[in-house]
Amino acid sequence: MNKKTGAVFLARQLEAYGVSHVFMVPAILRRTLVEMEMLTSIKRLHVHSEKTAVYMADGFARASGRPAICMAQVIGALNIAAGLREPFLANSPVIALTGGRLPETKFKHVYQEVDDVPAFEPVTKFNATIDDVNRFPDMLEQAYREAVSGCPGPVHLQFQGNEGQVDLGEADLEQRTDMRFTSVPPFRPQGEEGDILATLDILQKSKKPVIISGGGVKYSKASAALTQFAEGLNIPVATSLNGKDTFLANHPLSAGVVGTYSRGSANQIVKNADTVCFIGTKTGGMTTHFWNIPEVGIPAIQIDIDPAEIGRNYPLKASVQGDALTVLEKMLTLMDTSTGKNRGNWVKECNKIVSNWYSDFDTLLKSDNVPLRPERLCRELTKLVPSDSLIVVDTGHAGMWMGGMFDITSPYQNYIRSAGHLGWAFPAALGAKCALPQRPVVCFTGDAGFWYHIAEIETAVRWNINSIIVVNNNSAGNQSKTGFDRAYGGTQTEEAKKMWNFTKVNFANIANEIGALGLRVEKPGQFGGALDQALEAKRPVIIDVVTDVDAIAPAAVS
Repeated sequence: MNKKTGAVFLARQLEAYGVSHVFMVPAILRRTLVEMEMLTSIKRLHVHSEKTAVYMADGFARASGRPAICMAQVIGALNIAAGLREPFLANSPVIALTGGRLPETKFKHVYQEVDDVPAFEPVTKFNATIDDVNRFPDMLEQAYREAVSGCPGPVHLQFQGNEGQVDLGEADLEQRTDMRFTSVPPFRPQGEEGDILATLDILQKSKKPVIISGGGVKYSKASAALTQFAEGLNIPVATSLNGKDTFLANHPLSAGVVGTYSRGSANQIVKNADTVCFIGTKTGGMTTHFWNIPEVGIPAIQIDIDPAEIGRNYPLKASVQGDALTVLEKMLTLMDTSTGKNRGNWVKECNKIVSNWYSDFDTLLKSDNVPLRPERLCRELTKLVPSDSLIVVDTGHAGMWMGGMFDITSPYQNYIRSAGHLGWAFPAALGAKCALPQRPVVCFTGDAGFWYHIAEIETAVRWNINSIIVVNNNSAGNQSKTGFDRAYGGTQTEEAKKMWNFTKVNFANIANEIGALGLRVEKPGQFGGALDQALEAKRPVIIDVVTDVDAIAPAAVS
């Protein structure tokens, strides 16, 4: 007999699945948390908000490629649901555990009663309730299976009881672990050989093809195979923002990031191509700049693990449903490398476009202006971050600056970014550091994003999470400037500026007061020394960089 409490089962089973941290706001699964202390080495990180718990789990999951756990009691569940929008959009395997009402109190206006299960439907792959301790084994296994299979994504389990106290029940619970579901991807569909041959035939005959590499290439760990394939057929490669680290920026076939938060050279190259091959990307609005780059109707090919995504937004000449690495490895054995010489002129054209882009921005990338230009800050990060760094980037202007201006130059560097929720990057960087304690984790956010979860400086200090947070501090959410100018029909009023200008604050002072290391950078030449100091520090670091409020990230080239 394997009779035990649900709490003992959960603690042991989560450890068996490789869980090292849970990110939570109590009170949820209290007895399970006790058993984690007594029976496992799992760290229980109490943070300051439910969304932070989700974002930290998300950062952990994306950095590690493994499912990560966030938790909250019933009153915090809707905040968990709101936070799950980010991993849902980013295809990140986050597992959320929340509390739910007891049957005897439902629909009686018990304190804090809301039926929040439906709120999880739009932001999860799997959303279920657990009302009986006997269901713990199969439901947890299903959660892991759903989180990592196919296109990964978040799942939600609601445990009966406002604190999930169904875990106090006893039952005959078998501890079994299918290790396939402990990381992404558990399955690698190979694709049909006929589909692969048709795809190769089109690419080999094309005079001006381009590959767009997405996050699926990253999850599949297919970057090396992609590089070998592109080199073999002499095809330029652009990336989605999610796939920025799948192809090195200093490679002679690199076009840069394509789409809305992009590099102009990539958009121009994709526009000029006669065939576009999407690998591991959903062909969504950000990657294609709202389906203008490339235009709908261009000869297109798609390789994706999720059959539901194939042909969703572009009519296709050929397609392969399969894992990026497996398909690329098969194509490497079948391709005719002699066709690469037919694309020499196209590659020269693309190299010229990339060179022109660097020339156009050279002055700003090297600017000594005070306050700092964000372009110069991005260049400093390119030059100075260690070759094994994980870079975590917020959305908004932060995403635009880094998407276009920062270069991945080492195959050991990784890059993750917000899929659309300002403020995500700081807590995500803390979660990522929990997953990769031996690697430098450098976060790039703006002051507008940093304000969202500034309380988590205390979390980082309390748990000794030594991420480096670079704050592009212009005392404003100045991405709004263009939009308000447009709304006011030209130039907005001084009163209108109050809607996006903030109080000037020295974040370094706040960090030092809480117990982190705060460093203030006011001149370009100071950043290198600050980063060196941060890398040597054995505590969380906030580098507060004073930048030019009038610097507006360049709009996408279309």
